[in-house]
Amino acid sequence: MSDILRNIFMYDTAHPLLFTQFYFWAFFAVVYALFALIMEIGAKQSAAARGRLHLRNVFLMAVSWFFYYKTSGIFLLILAFVTLSDWLIAQRIDAHRGHPAAKAWLIASVVIDLGLLAYFKYAYFFTNMLNDMFGTAFHVFDIFAYIGNGFSENGRFMVDTIILPVGISFYLFQVISYTADVYHGRIKPVRNILDFGFYVSFFPQLVAGPIVRASEFIPQLYKPFHLGRRQFGIAVFWMLNGLAKKIILSDYLAVNLIDRVFDNPLLFSGFENLFALFAYSMQVYADFSGYTDIAIGVAMLMGFYLPKNFDSPYKSQNPQEFWRRWHMSLSRWLKTYLYIPLGGNREATFGTYFWIALIALIALVLTGSWIATAVIGVIGLTVALVALTVPSHRKLLYANLNSFIVMLLGGLWHGASWNFMIWGGLNGIGMILNKFWRIMNWHIRMAAMLVITAGFYVSDMIWALPVLHMFRMWTLILCAGTLIRYIAFLCGKCSTRLSKANDYLAQTIGSAWAVLQTFTFITFTRLFFRSSSNLDPETANQVAWETATNMVNQIGGAWDSSIILPFMWEYRYVVIMFLMGMVIHWLPTKFKQWYRINFALMPLWLMVLCVVAAVIIIYQFITADMQPFIYFQF
Repeated sequence: MSDILRNIFMYDTAHPLLFTQFYFWAFFAVVYALFALIMEIGAKQSAAARGRLHLRNVFLMAVSWFFYYKTSGIFLLILAFVTLSDWLIAQRIDAHRGHPAAKAWLIASVVIDLGLLAYFKYAYFFTNMLNDMFGTAFHVFDIFAYIGNGFSENGRFMVDTIILPVGISFYLFQVISYTADVYHGRIKPVRNILDFGFYVSFFPQLVAGPIVRASEFIPQLYKPFHLGRRQFGIAVFWMLNGLAKKIILSDYLAVNLIDRVFDNPLLFSGFENLFALFAYSMQVYADFSGYTDIAIGVAMLMGFYLPKNFDSPYKSQNPQEFWRRWHMSLSRWLKTYLYIPLGGNREATFGTYFWIALIALIALVLTGSWIATAVIGVIGLTVALVALTVPSHRKLLYANLNSFIVMLLGGLWHGASWNFMIWGGLNGIGMILNKFWRIMNWHIRMAAMLVITAGFYVSDMIWALPVLHMFRMWTLILCAGTLIRYIAFLCGKCSTRLSKANDYLAQTIGSAWAVLQTFTFITFTRLFFRSSSNLDPETANQVAWETATNMVNQIGGAWDSSIILPFMWEYRYVVIMFLMGMVIHWLPTKFKQWYRINFALMPLWLMVLCVVAAVIIIYQFITADMQPFIYFQF
């Protein structure tokens, strides 16, 4: 009996609490039964409605803390510290509103929160930087483990390794947004620390988002609980949808192909590497959006509504639209608390050039190359000079520079790796180039595409590098698509009146081409993202760079077309699963809403049968080694 209780209540590093485990659903069943009991008692005592809501909030905060303890163990103390410090600081900010002390308290909050994030996430990076710069031999030291050993009998915590607490980026971003919103007067501070603790730690979205702003969530703490028949059905749909995405699609693709290729890309051909890269784009979407779907469904059953975090991002026609559809809560956070304070699309501030200089320094440390540092520095100086000398383009240049900084910092947010910086930088460059592309007339577009294609063709002929060969093939395809659209443009100009049918056909083809182009671009950048994931921080840069280099060499090297059909047959279930995922993803939004609502409005007996059937099907795809959610590591 004692062993059973220990397994239930004690943290086990080998078996953290995950949405894909039976233990989580048993946990949630007990939580929801007690939650329903609290709501039922309160319904019979309407005079005590306020106390009922408070009891509900306290109860859910307690189970949220237990959930985090089962996920992260002793790191619960970090969550408790952040909750207390930001609650107190917000009170001081409100008390000194309009006084310089309020800004000082806000700065203190940001320093504390980002200091914790930097310590856990970038300790290896800063240690390596000092060692490289000064020839020292420092090692990371976990001060929290050292303190913990002072309270234990046998020194159970390792002090020479720093482990990143699960979800720390997400809940720290939430509390930063809270204190910033209190400072700017967007919300009033929460007076009850238990209510604030519930907002910070609400378990469905605690460890992987979405990032919930206080202005969106805190008002829900004081609203009466309501769960209509339709909302119940929608909540069940989201939970099943998320589990299917994660287990049937994401885990299956990862275990049966993607992990094998990324672990040793040289064992696989160029086509196999390329297909694995496209499959990874589907995996990471199904994994992350699957977690969000489950979180939204679980929260909705308890009467809380979390913000939408994904909006069919692979339907995007350009990189800007992609980032408006992907991880939407993070994109909004970066826009509100980083892009706009940097000057947004209005101006470049001191912060703009500060971050350019700091990123250049980071690039120097990560690569050991002055070239990378010089490139970033030249970009900043060029933008500044052009903005000073060409006032008509000033706002556009400032907007592009600030968005480029945001994307680079977004890359670094995922980890202090050169590959993450490349990933963020490529996305930033893609957004900037697309903005300029869209304001060009078609004649300049066609001329520019021809010049770029010719440049890569000649470069590949001279140096014959795999990366140049890869870009040569890609630009040839882009040039062909651009030529077709350019011809359509010329035909439209020549014709006095283009028929509506032809106009619709041209727009449809153009939109489909833009979607495929954007998906290909985003997929290519994911090469650097995946290469830097799931690695030991001490060796991340070297291993990630080697993996990315090997994959580029394979994809850009000579292809043996004779292995394509055997590969497609041997991995036919992987191919089918990938294609099914893409087809479902590209279904019209109205059609998805139709079958979601119709599921929600089913008779209960039919819904139960569908749930049982779905669970049985999902269970068939569960792997022996449960795959953790990708974004847990961030």
